[in-house]
Amino acid sequence: MTSTVPNLGPDKVSLGVTPTLWWNDDFPLIDIGIPFEQCVSEMALAGFQGCSIGHKYPADPAALKEALDLRGLKVSEPWVSTYFTIGEKDRTIENFKRQLEFLKKVGGQDIVVAEFGQSSHLQPIPVFEHRPVFTRPDWDLLTGGLNDIGKLAADSGMRLCYHHHMGTGVQTAEDIDKLMAGTDPGLVHLLFDTGHLRLAGDDPLRTAEKHQQRIKHVHLKNVRQSVAEKVKDDHLSFEEGIRQGVFTVPGDSQGMIDFRPILTTLGNAGYEGWLVVEAEQDPAVATPLKYAKMARAYLTEVLGW
Repeated sequence: MTSTVPNLGPDKVSLGVTPTLWWNDDFPLIDIGIPFEQCVSEMALAGFQGCSIGHKYPADPAALKEALDLRGLKVSEPWVSTYFTIGEKDRTIENFKRQLEFLKKVGGQDIVVAEFGQSSHLQPIPVFEHRPVFTRPDWDLLTGGLNDIGKLAADSGMRLCYHHHMGTGVQTAEDIDKLMAGTDPGLVHLLFDTGHLRLAGDDPLRTAEKHQQRIKHVHLKNVRQSVAEKVKDDHLSFEEGIRQGVFTVPGDSQGMIDFRPILTTLGNAGYEGWLVVEAEQDPAVATPLKYAKMARAYLTEVLGW
């Protein structure tokens, strides 16, 4: 099969998927009881090579590695929430160090973080109206803290990748610009999430073009335009948006994002790393294996493998 985008062959990128198709890690009540073993088995069955870590995964790194090895999967990333802007630097660093040690034991390179200090996304309130807007001191706390833990990651042979996120102080393309300008390019990399950026009202392609050299990890998430408009116009919370289906996977005809030019931009920039399918959906409505296979078929069509 011939690729429609350049330079993103299996020698350059790995394809992953997050467990948020099977359950939601932010909102545990979005769950139909799918166990860890079924989740990772279906990830492998759908043709993915790795996955991020969810709350149902074994806490013992040896047990987790054994379960993933059995299915031919690797860890694409663990998640660490940071709280630099609310004076919790010490606790953030302690947790970050624990996750670094965990990542060493299960095998992996990228550790994903997002600043949840002042965040509105977990609250039952309108996500757009109540997202924090960082002050200059907030930005200084955040960028300084990220440089510090970025060095911890680099010293361990790993990469810190920052995840911009709805309902947080780093939500828009302008926020990403500020974050990139204020952090060390050698220590703080960008996790580029197509869905969060589009829902925020920005063009993912423009951000991919602007920060292509800083992007070291990618979440491929699609957005249903009609639901996105409803989230904003009807003042919905982040959870309500998820429950109403604002996100879906690449390859879903209901999605509005054209991934080909985005992937072409990354391929031309020499991107190497994870391409991770993510779509926080209600598994009672969107059958996880069906959507995982849909996304993998689309990536096969676009990437040629």
